Amino acid sequence: MKILIIIVISFLSINSFAFQIPKNNKVVFDVIRKNKIIGSIETSFDKKNNNLTITTNVDIEVKVLFVTAYKFTQISKEIWKNGEFIKIEGHTDFEDEREYFIKGEDLNNQFIAYGMDGKLVLNKDILPLNYWNKDILNEKEVFDTQKGIVRKITVTKHKNEMIEINKTKIEAEKYTLNASSNPKDKGPFPEYTLWYEKNGQLLKFKFINWKDKKEVITQRKNLDL
Repeated sequence: MKILIIIVISFLSINSFAFQIPKNNKVVFDVIRKNKIIGSIETSFDKKNNNLTITTNVDIEVKVLFVTAYKFTQISKEIWKNGEFIKIEGHTDFEDEREYFIKGEDLNNQFIAYGMDGKLVLNKDILPLNYWNKDILNEKEVFDTQKGIVRKITVTKHKNEMIEINKTKIEAEKYTLNASSNPKDKGPFPEYTLWYEKNGQLLKFKFINWKDKKEVITQRKNLDL
């Protein structure tokens, strides 16, 4: 079984960062499939002066008759300075032949990255494909934080929608996002639907797994807006 999870790890700040850091410096999401929680995404924020380190851990496990059928893990660490993304390191394990160690850093006015396709020399202003950072919706290309590659994206804005999280109803901005595929991908990149609250914080996102046609929902757990 394959579940493709793209991790979002950015908040916009009201100071030198465009990110709004959560009150407890941590945000947690439940990952839900077939109305069952199959994992979590936890992101922590460590701000020191003009530097911000964002660390995300993803742990997903699907069981069939109490036996693990699929397991996915990812850890990534981003560094932002004066509101700019300058460095990333990450490891993603799909529990098959696909295991990726990625890294990237601003050097000599370029972003030098290493991932699935080897060394890449990119625009230093490229943003990571992390849905927490609503600014990615204005980009044409982003850096995939799982595989260390560049994907082209297209975004569509929809009418605002009322959603419910932890029995709280919230009016949310709704978007769909599509991204280009890479020849080494196991399947097509799924269309993502994303919901943001009025200040830009991510509330929820979902996609349809191309392989088993099941919907996967990632929804905020600690709602401390």
